[in-house]
Amino acid sequence: MKIKSGMWIAVADGARGLVLVNEGDAIEPSLKVIRVYEQDNPKTSEQGRDKPARSFQSFSDHRSAMATPDLHRRAEDRFVEQIIADLAKDSEAGAFDDLVIVAPPVALGEMRKSANGQLAKKIVATLDKDLTAHTVPDITAAVAKALEG
Repeated sequence: MKIKSGMWIAVADGARGLVLVNEGDAIEPSLKVIRVYEQDNPKTSEQGRDKPARSFQSFSDHRSAMATPDLHRRAEDRFVEQIIADLAKDSEAGAFDDLVIVAPPVALGEMRKSANGQLAKKIVATLDKDLTAHTVPDITAAVAKALEG
């Protein structure tokens, strides 16, 4: 498979994302940025409480610490879900026919889980890579190589 003209590529992790479109052709792809996503997501210890919440047992004076939610991970999941929601709206509007999603394993899993209906049918490939810190030419080369191989 090649990066066809008009194909969209979503590159994301838990804190950054890019949506690109190929304005070139399959032989000379030219990806252009359509949308950029960023979020400031400090680690859980900076977002939550100082100490874990405590629970009291009803039959004794014993108290125990409750598991604290991973607020950082939740924020990352909501972030990639928002990217997928935006892509679903674009898909319904007929903005693209083919979509490639590029993300590290955890974000990719969350994106796959969130993508459904018409959007899921338009996903032609998923790549398990973190390319969010790369330049557009590097992303183009990595995606083209992965799709060919």
